[in-house]
Parts: sequence; structure tokens; C-alpha cells
Amino acid sequence: MSEDWLDPVAARRGFERVRAEDALAREIERRLFERLEYIKVAPQRVLDVGCGTGAGRILLRQRYPEAQIVALDWSLPALRHCAASRSLIERVRTLFGPPRELLVAGDAGRLPFADGSFDLVWSNLALAWTARPESWLREWHRVLKVGGLLMFTTYGPDTLRTLREAFAEADALPHVHPFVDMHDLGDALVGCRYADPVMDMEMLTLTYPSVEALLRELHAIGYRNAHRARRRGLTGRRLWARMIAAYKARSEGERIPAGFEIVYGHAWKAAPRETADGRQIIRFHPRPERDAR
Repeated sequence: MSEDWLDPVAARRGFERVRAEDALAREIERRLFERLEYIKVAPQRVLDVGCGTGAGRILLRQRYPEAQIVALDWSLPALRHCAASRSLIERVRTLFGPPRELLVAGDAGRLPFADGSFDLVWSNLALAWTARPESWLREWHRVLKVGGLLMFTTYGPDTLRTLREAFAEADALPHVHPFVDMHDLGDALVGCRYADPVMDMEMLTLTYPSVEALLRELHAIGYRNAHRARRRGLTGRRLWARMIAAYKARSEGERIPAGFEIVYGHAWKAAPRETADGRQIIRFHPRPERDAR
């Protein structure tokens, strides 16, 4: 897969035109949040990468009421929505003391934070919007403290597979983004020096009254084709009709199904084994003193 397939300007433009709440993203985030029940962590600083309109920030605040939460996104409209949704108490606290919540406009692959700034890096579906997930994972590792936790979700390669296949019958150009396999992400975590990575996935299927309804919803939540090799002009009527027919031929019943492969992952930042210049770090631990007899 080419590393430069994504047009980040087009991807950002899609999210700046969001017209509807992404109900699927909220459900995925809720399921990721439930996994915190089985992980013992008490973070003082949390980074929400790709915070969107701030639903994850609200969940994290409920679980970690005393933590400082930094919400980062590349969409200014999304951050404005986050700012408007802050409670009155939070706004007053910002005036009279250090803020417990910060909103930052930034690139998830080039974070404007110092090394070891956060105890928890949390990200719901942001990795689906990069052609180089390894570089993002490496950057997230950088800003984690030693012993810190990364939790994330993304889409797997079977996401919108039927839509991809239907478009392929009608047009040689890409219409659905490629997504990284769960096992490749696990290898990337190891390569980025995360410890004890855990990966799993599940398939979620939504149904729609028509293919057109599916595409309207994808556009409304900001999911637009940002592939560099995409068709830049209008999709012709004949191409569109061939795609619709191909999709319907793959469907059973009156409603149109759309599958989403959801990948969940978490891993820890272990103490480094080498210095920045490649020298091995050897740690000595004193023996416990024995009681004098």
C-alpha cells in the first residue's frame, strides 16, 4: 500500500463540513470506554487524540474527575463544538485556576507536547485517517510517560467492503479508503516499542433503506473520499447506476447492509532499554537487607 495515498487537506475539509452526529463512532467509543473497567490506571493527564465533538472527553471526565484532559483535533469546527459544550463549572474553574480541560488544534502525527506528558493517550477512530499509522503510534509513544497506557480504535480492512466491491465493478478509481489489518497494527505497536499489546476486533453491521441513504450518511458525518487517486470530477449517471446495481446484487432483503470492522487496541509504554544513541541501559537493583540475627 502506498504511504501517501491520503490527501489530508481533503480529509480535513470533510470533517469541517460535518452535518450530523456520528452515532456509530459514539457506540464504538462507549465500547472502548467499557474496557477501562478491566484496566487499573489513575491518570493525572489524559490526551484525547481526534476528539471530534468531545463525546469521549465527557466519558473520560466521568471516570477521571480530577485528571486534566487535553482534547486535540484537526477540525476547528469540532473544537468550537467542544468549547460550547463545556459545563458552567468548567468555565468558571478556567477563570480562577488551572484548567482541567484544554482544547488544542493540532496534527495527531505531530503533537505539540513534550516527551512524557501524559499518563493515558486515548483515541477513537483517528488512526483510520492516516496513511502512516506507524508514525502516529510512534508519536503517541513519545508523549506517554513510562508506565502510561495507549487505548485506541480504528477501522479494519473489511469496513465498507461491499461498497468498495460495488464501486470496483463500475470504476477503476478508488472510492473507499484502505484500512490497516489488525495484525499489522499489532506488529506496529511492537515496532514502536510498546509493551504488552492487546488487539481484537468485531464486525458491526448497519442497514439503510437504500445505497443512496448510506452515502448521504457517510457524507453527513464527514466520511468523504480523500484518496489522492480519487475521481476529481462528478460521478457520471451510468457509473453511479452500475455501482448501485452491483451493491443491490450483493444484498438480501429490502434494506442495504453496510459492514464495519472495528479494531480495538491497547498497550503500555515500558521503560526504555536503550539510550537515544543506541547504548543499552542496564538497571541495578540493590538486594534487600537481611535482618541482623
